[in-house]
Amino acid sequence: MSAMPVSENPLDPETLKQKQRELRDGFPLPLTLRVHRALSWLRRAENEKNDLDVRFILLWIGFNAAYAGDLDRALDGEGKAGSERERFDKFFATLVEMDRDNRIYNAIWERFSQEIRLLLDNKFVFAPFWRHQAGEFGGAGWEVSFESARAAANRAVAQRNTPIVLSILFDRLYVLRNQLVHGGATWDSSANRNQVRDGASLLGCLLPVFIDLMMDNPDAEWAMPMYPVVEE
Repeated sequence: MSAMPVSENPLDPETLKQKQRELRDGFPLPLTLRVHRALSWLRRAENEKNDLDVRFILLWIGFNAAYAGDLDRALDGEGKAGSERERFDKFFATLVEMDRDNRIYNAIWERFSQEIRLLLDNKFVFAPFWRHQAGEFGGAGWEVSFESARAAANRAVAQRNTPIVLSILFDRLYVLRNQLVHGGATWDSSANRNQVRDGASLLGCLLPVFIDLMMDNPDAEWAMPMYPVVEE
């Protein structure tokens, strides 16, 4: 079987895979696992240009592989003293600190008036809205917290506070992830097409940048993934 053609785009999944092959011998084991797994899901997602539900899920798994922590606990606010949420926020802070060329911020700014603002304006990917619908604790006054989060994201973009923007954005993407993975939506539903389309577009833009930054910084402190390879 012939090798996949490598694009001139440095963030093309096949180009990133070629870069990983060239650099992986110098990676510590935790980074090796994170990058290898994240790239496998990113490359698979490239085959799902038309099925946006599947593409979003594949990209989310790729992000989770790169983060390599208990993402459910982090974004649900669970865990001892919020430690997992702190780890999640630290992951973004670490990426931004590595990003000397402001590639993440530039990607956010380029899409802020498009997919990001649309997601921030969409109550259907805002967790307190759904808690309100279910009559659960934390759902009352969701409109106030919705406007507050949107204003916080606007301020963060204006102040170039990229970690805060990413944290707010991925809170919204996590709600969409839950709807899909937990059967809270119909496949290819017209009811959630906008958020699935925008979510897949954003993950497809940001995940390659995250992976590339990780490969450029092998000497950072990369924790071992929760599920390391174990020989039988």
